[in-house]
Amino acid sequence: MNSETPFTLLSFPQAILHVDGDAFFAAVEQATHPELRGRPVVTGGERNIITSASYEAKAFGVRRGVPLFKARRMCPGLAVREDDFETYGIYSQRMFAIMRRFTPAVEEYSIDEGFADLSGLRRVFRAPYEEIARRLQAAIRSELGLTVSAGLSISKSLAKLASKFRKPAGFTAVRGLHIHLFLQRISLKQVWGFGPNTVHLLAKHGLRTAWDFAARPEEFARRLLGKVGLEIWRELRGEAVYPVNPAEKTDYATISKSRTFFPPSADRDFVYAELVRNLEAAFAKLRRHRLRAMNLIVLLREQDFSEAGLQADLNRPAAAAQEAIPVARMLFENIYREGRAYRTTSVTLGRISAEGNLQPDLFEDNVRAEKVTRVSRTVDTLNEKLGKGKVSFATSLFLRQNTPHAAPDRSRLGIPRLLIGV
Repeated sequence: MNSETPFTLLSFPQAILHVDGDAFFAAVEQATHPELRGRPVVTGGERNIITSASYEAKAFGVRRGVPLFKARRMCPGLAVREDDFETYGIYSQRMFAIMRRFTPAVEEYSIDEGFADLSGLRRVFRAPYEEIARRLQAAIRSELGLTVSAGLSISKSLAKLASKFRKPAGFTAVRGLHIHLFLQRISLKQVWGFGPNTVHLLAKHGLRTAWDFAARPEEFARRLLGKVGLEIWRELRGEAVYPVNPAEKTDYATISKSRTFFPPSADRDFVYAELVRNLEAAFAKLRRHRLRAMNLIVLLREQDFSEAGLQADLNRPAAAAQEAIPVARMLFENIYREGRAYRTTSVTLGRISAEGNLQPDLFEDNVRAEKVTRVSRTVDTLNEKLGKGKVSFATSLFLRQNTPHAAPDRSRLGIPRLLIGV
């Protein structure tokens, strides 16, 4: 196909917007701590590994995954913050709430990025799609003090590429008429869904850019990369194969929670308390989606990053951590080694099923199990009102008394604790 031939003559047969937070965790820290604005800021201080870096820090070469000691050498004036996922979650909810003021068709892809279907809204807002997208982007900046990069196009894959094109705080619109010009500036490794192995495979066939791939015949994509590769090929050519899905994700194969703490600890009670906290969080998420789990995996990672894990089945599909505690303790005791310093605990719940699919067993104490689940739901309600982790197992009290990195106090935030949708 000629490099000047467009894939479609329609500018916007549909309009898909991708919104991507700029250095989201670090940006939230700057928004909640005005004294940090304009300064190089990183998060991840509790684990000594950078989880997010502001653009001021990135200017010094500091990136996610860089050890903290190295980042301090690269940027002597670095401001280091501990991860505050509860606050990040609140800002995420607010960002998506702003997006839903413009359209109900919003898909939360991750904590700091999502898609919005703006199709058909030009008459409602009496503005072109580009102007609607810019208004949404400006609303997030003005109300939250955060910048987002936005990409507008006619498929999710193109919109996601467009949002990455000009960061931070950038806006790129790729009309159907201009897809072929845009893709010539996009490398294969930037394409959503292409991993290193796929990029190497395509390079062996002489392909270098997204345009090189999209311009090949359909049969080439199908034969070389199968169904998924063909779907990406169609998306890059402007066909909306993947619709914006506003439904909350509920079809979990597994649910995992892990926590890295610093300094590493050889204290048995402390490490076990960290594990129980993960177990509580995993089951709380399970209950939010009206699910139960039948399998539990426990993993411990040592200071030198070596790790060991075990798994076991529960005696019934459970929705409350209390039912899994005996199994978790047994697995922990079989993994834990005295004198070893541990830095991470992790739990994974598997064999997940919906609550309604539970079949009562005549030989189990189902009444007690349901009472335990109801108590857990009451705890969920209290934590939603009072703040994450305010009501928890007594084991967690040990963490509050002994950890050098206490959880951030949400009372310092100048934002409401209760989020009320109107």
